[in-house]
Amino acid sequence: LQKLFPAGVKSFSQTPVQRQLKIRENIWNLPNVLTISRLAVSPVIGYFILNEQYKLALGAFVYAGLTDLLDGFVARRYKMKTTVGTVIDPLADKTLMTIMTVTLSMKSFLPTPIAAVILGRDGCLILSSFYYRYISLPPPKTITRYFDFAIPSAEVRPTTISKVNTALQLALMGSTLACAVYGSTDFLWIKALQYTVFGTTIWSGFSYILSKDAVRILTPRIHRRHR
Repeated sequence: LQKLFPAGVKSFSQTPVQRQLKIRENIWNLPNVLTISRLAVSPVIGYFILNEQYKLALGAFVYAGLTDLLDGFVARRYKMKTTVGTVIDPLADKTLMTIMTVTLSMKSFLPTPIAAVILGRDGCLILSSFYYRYISLPPPKTITRYFDFAIPSAEVRPTTISKVNTALQLALMGSTLACAVYGSTDFLWIKALQYTVFGTTIWSGFSYILSKDAVRILTPRIHRRHR
């Protein structure tokens, strides 16, 4: 049989684990490269803020914001969506927000209570992503496979309020940084934006807890679509 139907017999004889080991997707497309560049520029922005180079920090932040718009547009327009993209895109946003929140708070441009809520919510989401990655990873569960993002296992779907919250957080960080260029953030509209973000951050955190569709563990059939 193997001589007559080599491909069919080989496929039939594979165990589920062997078939799962072959499930991979190409992660090095343009949207993911843009997202990874946003991850890379985030600590640079933090460095500029800590060294009071606010104009350079603002320029780098504008670049990060543009990549955030472009990666999603390119992925949708040219059908380049990947499972790993649904994970690293919010991770890049959270990394940027965390670094900017910490550094702007250290420079007293962002109130500590606002910073604490943003960091607390994002910390919980990051821990949850580690957990879902582990429980959804097909066997064998090894450290190498755990950090191999070419192996899709779970898909993250941001809630509507989470998308709104991310936009407001970006607006707050950008506005705060722009005000830092002039040496003051003591403006009424900045205060209003800060407490709006305070509320939407808490709301978006609960939306992930209450939503049934925020995290989707991929089935073998869904895996095959991403090959």
